[in-house]
Amino acid sequence: MGLHQNMTAEPVGRLELRQPPLCGPTDSVRTAIEQMRAKRLGCVIVVDTEQKPLGLFAESKLTQLLAEDPARLDDPVCDHLTNPWPCVRESDPIAMVLGAMQAANVRFIGVLDKDGRVVGLTGQKGLMEYVSEHFPQQVMVQRVGSPPPAEREGA
Repeated sequence: MGLHQNMTAEPVGRLELRQPPLCGPTDSVRTAIEQMRAKRLGCVIVVDTEQKPLGLFAESKLTQLLAEDPARLDDPVCDHLTNPWPCVRESDPIAMVLGAMQAANVRFIGVLDKDGRVVGLTGQKGLMEYVSEHFPQQVMVQRVGSPPPAEREGA
């Protein structure tokens, strides 16, 4: 199968999902930032008591908030969500991740189970890892901090 066929046939659950930072709607922006730092991600998913997503708080909102009024870091994070924010189901085809990211112009996509609860996070990095798995000879992937390859391929 080719990449296009795989992306339309294989479910999102085949991607390596990241455990997203989560917080509640009444948590402060400051708490959301702490969660982002702890997980080393540029966003936090705000969820209700059933782990269903209410929206996303991302670095772009933080930058905007700091430029407007840094004192608002103690606001409830629910006052500063990116909404609507795209999510896909674990059972959806991987191609839906790319489509949702392009349509909403976002880097992160929430992944939900069949009941609509957050189970993971994917996006640009998850898609690139998927592509590199399917074309290992054409795509050289090197982890940050790993030694350079012994030999350079190509011209």
